[in-house]
Amino acid sequence: MLVENNVALQPYNTFGIVARAQRLARVRTEADVLQLMDSADWTADTAAAPPFVLGGGSNLVITGDVKPLVLKVEIAGRRLLEETAKGWLVEGGAGENWHTFVAWSLEQGWPGLENLALIPGSVGASPVQNIGAYGVELQDRFHSLDAIDLHTGKAFSLDAAQCGFGYRDSVFKHAPAGEKGLGLAGRALITRVRFWLPKPWKPVLGYLDLERKMAETGVSAPDARQIFDWVVAIRRAKLPDPAVIGNAGSFFKNPTVNEVQCADIIARDPKVVHYPMPDGSIKLAAGWLIDACGWKGKSVGNAGVFERQALVLVNRGGATGGEVMTLAKAIQTSVYERFGIRLEPEPVVI
Repeated sequence: MLVENNVALQPYNTFGIVARAQRLARVRTEADVLQLMDSADWTADTAAAPPFVLGGGSNLVITGDVKPLVLKVEIAGRRLLEETAKGWLVEGGAGENWHTFVAWSLEQGWPGLENLALIPGSVGASPVQNIGAYGVELQDRFHSLDAIDLHTGKAFSLDAAQCGFGYRDSVFKHAPAGEKGLGLAGRALITRVRFWLPKPWKPVLGYLDLERKMAETGVSAPDARQIFDWVVAIRRAKLPDPAVIGNAGSFFKNPTVNEVQCADIIARDPKVVHYPMPDGSIKLAAGWLIDACGWKGKSVGNAGVFERQALVLVNRGGATGGEVMTLAKAIQTSVYERFGIRLEPEPVVI
């Protein structure tokens, strides 16, 4: 397969940051990976650093030209594997656009992913981040995935337990700790992902924005397509379109605290937005914390905080990855100094 040299990466990251890949290979089939690993250049390309697996580029901040070999995942395919009285098992190629896959599943009459509509990125990246929105996380619908070990070339599959899902977290975001460490960062290339959509379908509506939509429309029992349309409308109203203004969606994770910490923050800032969690912890709205520190609409160089949602950092035109990260660190400092909370970025920084 052809490995391209000196490839512009601006079209492949939703932040629209200008950078180049020293070498880039487009992976369209599992065989492409094996062919690449068998090539004479593989050892040289991966000697200094493991290859960088690139999906939709929607959760990425590039701070300079990328020297590791870039594997651009473009594996296509969507299909129903099984239907039983208990549900549907559907599969998507890792290179499929996530939102397109969600819309397709609904069009086929297989509901269950509607709350995850309009999340940018690819099907293959969805389990890496354990994407989630409006009361549903990927792990709630995940069945299994196929991947290739970039050290050995062997194919393997993982179920939900083996993926080690956490809040915006998975085994794919952690480097192995020791010889038998379970981390797969830099080692695995996901090729296909399967989702279990249970019957009978039940709507997930326990989220404030969806409750508002129900009140506004008078629809108390929405179907899956209605929820899909509501989620799309809500996200479009709150979040900038990467095709118009570069961004990586929510830049920081919503932090969690215990009851004592939350009570302390509420005593000082009674309006803090917070959500009790099933495990007894309390999730704070990172966007509210950032807004309370006065960052909404502010900029550092050409990187800024979106005017309608403080959780989103944007490229106002020509922003570098360095400017984005300088802004992010300044926000982290402000939030820590005021609330004693350390915000953790969601995107991968390379």
